[in-house]
Amino acid sequence: MERQLGQQPTTSCLARANSPAPLVVAMGDGAIDIDKLKKHVYDVIGAIHSVHDELGAGVNEYCYQEALEWELADRGIPFNREMSFHPLYKGHPLKAEYRVDFLCKGDIVIECKAVDVLNATMRAQLFNYMRLLKAACGIIVNFAPKFAEIERYFFDAARGVILTVTGEIIK
Repeated sequence: MERQLGQQPTTSCLARANSPAPLVVAMGDGAIDIDKLKKHVYDVIGAIHSVHDELGAGVNEYCYQEALEWELADRGIPFNREMSFHPLYKGHPLKAEYRVDFLCKGDIVIECKAVDVLNATMRAQLFNYMRLLKAACGIIVNFAPKFAEIERYFFDAARGVILTVTGEIIK
C-alpha cells in the first residue's frame, strides 16, 4: 500500500503491531525487517519522550535539541549533533552542505521541530537526509504540542524507497 508524502500516517507511530509475526517487507533479493528497525530506535524514542516530559510544550526548538543532546549522552546512545555532510553527485561531493539535527547510532536521522503542525516539506527534508546518508531509520519529532508527535520511517536502500512503520511506501 502506498500513500502520498503529505498524508498523515494511517496508524499511530507509537502503536505496537497486533500481529505476533515480525513485519518483514519483501524485496527482490532480500527483506527489510521493520520490527527489528523499530527495536533499533526504541531507546532513542525513549530519550525524546524524556525530553518532552521534562520541558513540556512550547519551548524553543533549540532548547529541545540541547536537552536531547544531554539525554542521549546520559543514556549512552552514540550520536552526532548538527552533523554536516556534502551530498554526492555521480560519486563526487558537491559544495552544497546539509546539516542534520542528529545522527544516532550511525544510521538514525532525527529532525527536531517545534511547530504547530508537521507538514510534507518537513517530512521531505527528513526523507532526503535518509536517502543521501543511506540511513536506515528516520525520526521527525514535533515537541510543540502537549504530547510530542513522533513519526518513524525506514529507508529500504535496495529499492530506494521510504517506508512507514506499517511497511507502506511513501510516494
